[in-house]
Amino acid sequence: MTQAAQSDNFDHDLKCLGVSVPVSPYLTESRIERIRTARYEGQEIAGALAVVGPEDRVLELGAGLGIVGAVIARNCRPAEVRSFEANPDLIPHIQALYHANDLTDRITVTNRIMLSQDPRPATVPFFIRNSFLGSSVVENPIRASRQVDVATGDFNHLCQEYRPTVLIIDIEGGELELLRKADLDGIRAVVIEFHEEVYGRDGAQACKQILLEAGFEKRPEHCSRVVWTCERPTEARITVPASDLTVPTIETDTRKQPSPAGGWSETAEICPAAIVVPPDGGAMLQPTGVLRADGSYVDQGALWRRHRPITTQPAWPDGPIFDLPGRWLFAGPLWNHFGHFLTESLPRLWAVEGFGTLDGVVFTPKRAATGDAIEGYHKAMFDALSLDLPVRVVTAPTRVAELVVPGQGFGLGPISAGTPTFRRFIQSRFAQDIPPEGPKKLYISRSQIGPRRGGFLAEARLEQHLADAGYDIFHPQKHDIPTQIARYKAAKRIVAAEGSALHLVAMVAKPKQKIAVIMRRNGKTNDPITTHLASFSGRPPLNVAAIRRRWMPASGGRAHQGVAEIDLESAQQQLLAEGFVKDSAPWRSLTEDEARDTIQAQRYWRVNGYRPE
Repeated sequence: MTQAAQSDNFDHDLKCLGVSVPVSPYLTESRIERIRTARYEGQEIAGALAVVGPEDRVLELGAGLGIVGAVIARNCRPAEVRSFEANPDLIPHIQALYHANDLTDRITVTNRIMLSQDPRPATVPFFIRNSFLGSSVVENPIRASRQVDVATGDFNHLCQEYRPTVLIIDIEGGELELLRKADLDGIRAVVIEFHEEVYGRDGAQACKQILLEAGFEKRPEHCSRVVWTCERPTEARITVPASDLTVPTIETDTRKQPSPAGGWSETAEICPAAIVVPPDGGAMLQPTGVLRADGSYVDQGALWRRHRPITTQPAWPDGPIFDLPGRWLFAGPLWNHFGHFLTESLPRLWAVEGFGTLDGVVFTPKRAATGDAIEGYHKAMFDALSLDLPVRVVTAPTRVAELVVPGQGFGLGPISAGTPTFRRFIQSRFAQDIPPEGPKKLYISRSQIGPRRGGFLAEARLEQHLADAGYDIFHPQKHDIPTQIARYKAAKRIVAAEGSALHLVAMVAKPKQKIAVIMRRNGKTNDPITTHLASFSGRPPLNVAAIRRRWMPASGGRAHQGVAEIDLESAQQQLLAEGFVKDSAPWRSLTEDEARDTIQAQRYWRVNGYRPE
């Protein structure tokens, strides 16, 4: 059966990371599945998404089906992408893909082989094989092929004229000769696939050595033996102290924690006749999730927090199982806590773009007692994400005709950095139609949510100092989601009490904004917020560590319920050093008597009195 005949048997509502892939003779069954799950050229795509930005000019050598370039153009929105492909048979299909996705103003493709040698021939032979993946400028006498002559272009002259900043290379073995005489000046990042089957390990090592000697450094989280993503270091790069640096690795084992570098956190399993099992209680750790039709557990559907899953394999339901027709996306537990909703209910929604037509999104309740309730802020966030699909909360075991179970692209722990796919999803969709509106300086307060949820002792005194410094005091719980987003977008400087509101800030913040977080808990509790802000906004926050002591309910309580007493003089100096406030009279902290009088006046749900921690 020919490739064209095979492709006619499949559903062509096919997308890869938001890019629609039209019908072509090159869509075999296995290739369709790899494209749908973003595993087709997955390493190259992940590397490109990690390094390409809006101001880049991308040069792609070896367009293939056109999917890699189109994903870059759509998701990274660079200034321009110029693609070159040697195989003339692929050109009309690549152009059709660009046209179908309305990308023709941003990306072009030319049938040409770019060479760095001087002099160069006007044409070179190109060998087209039955599988386009094996076609190459290198002849393989063992494999049947059709030879065509393809016009060449001057790589170095093109770079002088076009001035690319990012280079994507997948030219089936031609990369070694190209790199030997290539002028790489002005190129800051390279994503390249090596082909040891053409030039052996020594040839691959020679390619790598050329890049290293040219000043490129590997991005370890996006490198393997056959694919490298590398960059030249720049002064603008945000650095992390070596003591704090943990290089994430791609994790493909769904029984291990999701990685922000990719792996199963950026793929999905499509399960026919899957059983969604809701929880039967409200514990932190609970058996709930997805079972395959044969009763086996879909590990990919587990919710991980830090280094362990907090949803585990449920038993096969004893009672009736309801049926839900259609194709649905599994999103995991729906939290009623705002911060946990942002970090643990949204992480799978990135897959609404890449897996064909969906009939809706399926959640399970975090606690059985909440039933199928969907709160107003849930709906507002779905609207901000342009999620125009029905959302259902499954409260009884339900058999879904076809269930897409995506990986967890975000969350609490190392995954707080978000996968490249999840970050692009947020950056390209979230709150696009909400303009910035509000003051340039903002303090995000916790003073009016009550001590039951933790906060600062006598926060009003801190608010007064910040108000004197020109900050607008903002209580997010009193405003709807669009208003919160508008305020966070507008502010040039944000000072905030550590808390859930900062996760929403991170989803809209930009590198030009300066953010300071006044800590109310010790230890690494704030790490997910710091990681989220740094990864999504491109700029780490200032963490103001000025806790004099913490007061806990006398009868015990969790860390988040404590009340922090702040050393205001220290907080002032830290904010002053980073330009958040100007020099002024010292901020006076509470005296010992003031602190004890204030804490005794606090009213706490079911708690009588506080004690120092």
